[in-house]
Amino acid sequence: MTKYKMGIMGGTFDPIHIGHLILAEEAKNYFGLDKIIFIPTGRPPHKHWDNMAEPIKRYEMTLLATTDNPDFIVSSIEIDREGTTYTIDTIKYLIQKYKDTEFYFITGADSIVEISNWKNSKELLSLCKFITAKRAVVSDNKLEKTISEIEKKLGVSIDILPIPYIDISSTNIRNKIKKNESIKYYLPDSVRDYIFKNKLYID
Repeated sequence: MTKYKMGIMGGTFDPIHIGHLILAEEAKNYFGLDKIIFIPTGRPPHKHWDNMAEPIKRYEMTLLATTDNPDFIVSSIEIDREGTTYTIDTIKYLIQKYKDTEFYFITGADSIVEISNWKNSKELLSLCKFITAKRAVVSDNKLEKTISEIEKKLGVSIDILPIPYIDISSTNIRNKIKKNESIKYYLPDSVRDYIFKNKLYID
């Protein structure tokens, strides 16, 4: 019996942008995933969350960005959780909730090269498959070397999604807003309108 295959897009989504959506769609098609679940982080341990947009606003922007794709769903499990949120806890929750499901965690190369610093990274890599996309901030050699070391050490496999670099970042978008520069086409119009309506990233 073929298992249900679910992709996981975790991130601060501060704000969510076209790069996130392209990555999710490409991963879904290339690996034959049934659904992609977007999970905005609550209080991630590796970022200064006090400088981010409120969790509910990041969640609402993610909903707006994905509403026209029936294969994309959004979960508030991390923003509903009190305290620091860790990926390992989220994965364990999903495994309990979605029986007979194979999980694929989709992330960028910059996260993969730091994954050994994640909480219970060895266990995490054993619980779900990892898919990574190349990013300009990480050289191909460094990414391939890191993946090779992880695979040899832990006996797991990490797949590289063969798509071009998507050089769009939430940081860049926030900076453009502060400078009053156009962000058209960087993210869905609905998200752009939400940002301006709520006066996000101005200060």
